[in-house]
Amino acid sequence: MSQTPAHHPALVDTHAHLDGNRFRDDLDQVLERATEQGVRTIITVGCDLPSSVASVELAQRFSQLYATVGIHPHDASTLTPEVLARLAQLAGHERVVAVGEIGLDYFRNRSPQDVQQQAFRQQIQLARQYRKPIVIHDRDAHEDILRILKEELADDDLGVVLHCFSGDLAMAEECVKRGYYLSFTGTITYPKNDAMREIIRQIPLERILVETDCPYLSPQSWRGQRNEPAYVVETARAIATLRGLTLHDIARITSLNCFRLFGVGQVDQSAKIAYRIRNALYLNITNRCTNHCVFCAKFRDFEVKGHQLKLDHEPDAKEIIQAIGDPTAYEEVVFCGYGEPLLRLETVIEVARWLKQQGIRVRINSDGQANLVHGRNILPELEGLVDSLSISLNAPFAEQYQQLCHSRFGEQGFEAVKEFLRQAPHFIPEVVASAVTVPGVNIEACAKLADELGVTFRKRIYNDVG
Repeated sequence: MSQTPAHHPALVDTHAHLDGNRFRDDLDQVLERATEQGVRTIITVGCDLPSSVASVELAQRFSQLYATVGIHPHDASTLTPEVLARLAQLAGHERVVAVGEIGLDYFRNRSPQDVQQQAFRQQIQLARQYRKPIVIHDRDAHEDILRILKEELADDDLGVVLHCFSGDLAMAEECVKRGYYLSFTGTITYPKNDAMREIIRQIPLERILVETDCPYLSPQSWRGQRNEPAYVVETARAIATLRGLTLHDIARITSLNCFRLFGVGQVDQSAKIAYRIRNALYLNITNRCTNHCVFCAKFRDFEVKGHQLKLDHEPDAKEIIQAIGDPTAYEEVVFCGYGEPLLRLETVIEVARWLKQQGIRVRINSDGQANLVHGRNILPELEGLVDSLSISLNAPFAEQYQQLCHSRFGEQGFEAVKEFLRQAPHFIPEVVASAVTVPGVNIEACAKLADELGVTFRKRIYNDVG
């Protein structure tokens, strides 16, 4: 995985149609404009045999292009044994990253539905043969798409993306549950597309891709004009706004998603100790934890907003400071990461003291059990070094806390968290209790308890880490 300079948001247009007449005269300039916008990888998609052949030829000609091969449901009637055999030859090409665009289209019905379904199944089997992910076209055929995918893939972990996703939130959640990716186009910028924007707000970013589907579906700023890969930046920017992140955050996340699905794209995974989200720098100083929370994402993957945070060792203060670099570039520095930072209290104090000497705002995200860990009240040791504490409350009573968080201290852990929150405002200017919206947790009761403890409350969205 190659790296991209920090000032460029390295984006991937995961679905473009560059083989047609609309790019014949200026493709070089189109690709140059894409590169200028940070779009350094583009997947050009086959829809029939001629476009599949052309896409492979383009991928051989331009280093930033990769290809898919497949027969669109509109042309399902053309999938003869001879065409399928030719697709099989193309699918094995080193520049081909997926089988697609395949699927079902019950809106136009240019091929009979039974023929579409047969072609869909045949091409899924082709993808399984070559271990290539599949790119799905789904229009007014949601139920059959999900049914056929379930039947044909069964327990197979073959990658799947629903391009230009058009289902509802329930379908999106089902796709995420199955491990599929959802790809979004410039249509999310259209004023009347509130439903799709709400889906983007609700689903995990780790399952989102961006695309243009050019020359079609231009973002609002270019609506009615030819779409092109450079414009995928507008789609990424819209998602960033919806999720309260920066364009660089979304570029990093979606590029990693693309790499995981297709094996291509520019991904920087060097920031394991100090990693940026929005305008804050987060410090990942340990992967150890006091709790074993059932909702913790690290038991699935150590990814947070496109950063991989599995440490091969616990960095000392000198390494952490070196990883931070110039802290004045950030609004705040947060001890967080994928572990409990206050397990390494002395290191936190040393680094925080260095940060405060430079006038930097310091925050610690903690489970609030540090006093049990260290056998003393550690809050006075943080006074003057820490501006904000965010403590994971997560439940309104001890029994549920233990069911969710599995503290190594048993139900004593919850009492320690409450006492930590009660005492913290005497030493720390800002103290926040948080709770994750895990099904079954009474968030209002958590907020009431936080108020009783004399601290602010914040609700954290389930399945949204960072």
